Amino acid sequence: MKLKFVLLTLVTIFGTLTISAQTADEIIDTYFENTGGFDNWNALNSMKSMATINQDGVEFPLTIINMKDGRQMVQFEVQGKVLTQAFDGEVSWSTNFMTMEAEKSDDESTENMKSESQDLPDPFLNYKDKGYAIELMGKETVEGVECFKIKLTKKPQLVDGQDVDNISYHFFDTENFVPIVSESEIKSGQMKGKISRSTFSDYDEVEGLYFPFSVTEGIKDMGAQTINFTSFEINPTIDDTMFKFPETAGTSTETTDEEGK
Repeated sequence: MKLKFVLLTLVTIFGTLTISAQTADEIIDTYFENTGGFDNWNALNSMKSMATINQDGVEFPLTIINMKDGRQMVQFEVQGKVLTQAFDGEVSWSTNFMTMEAEKSDDESTENMKSESQDLPDPFLNYKDKGYAIELMGKETVEGVECFKIKLTKKPQLVDGQDVDNISYHFFDTENFVPIVSESEIKSGQMKGKISRSTFSDYDEVEGLYFPFSVTEGIKDMGAQTINFTSFEINPTIDDTMFKFPETAGTSTETTDEEGK
């Protein structure tokens, strides 16, 4: 009996040491290897995805385009109107629902967009080159799944002209090493102090890479909306003009800049 107890104790200790030896970098490395490999992820220069979002029982179509250099665009249709949110690397803008005119974002929002423009296809990919830091916080059970909890610290955000911490927490399934939840504190607006939460599921393979085909986004312990992806295109040919702020009659970039001064 004593021998069995000693062996059991050694096995338990060895298992604990093995878990403790798991580092944040090893978890992230395994994540990328399990979802396509570093070479394939680094070769991703552009991505176009189609999706739908359900709001009050009504589905709205979405088109999302992301470029490795940070340019991005989201188009969605609401009540027969096609609205756009875009960033061309320098200018962030969106369509006003009431006037259907393109409007530039404020300087602070644009600067925050620039600072995170290097996140495609994933903020953890080559994170050190981006000036980010990661830390393994231990394990937690999330959505009924045992997860590694990893803290991601990025460059500070601007909030009311002041630099604030830009920290998020990501929960990686300990079996498959893929993220299933991410959380971060909202730093401004009506929801300031609340926790923004994204949940990822239905991972599937697309041209050698694995993506979550279902993403639920919202406020922790409050409402949320699910985006269901129907397709992903890897490295499609993209028309560069779609990211640009449109020059409409009576509204030019120069005019808008002068008004903002």
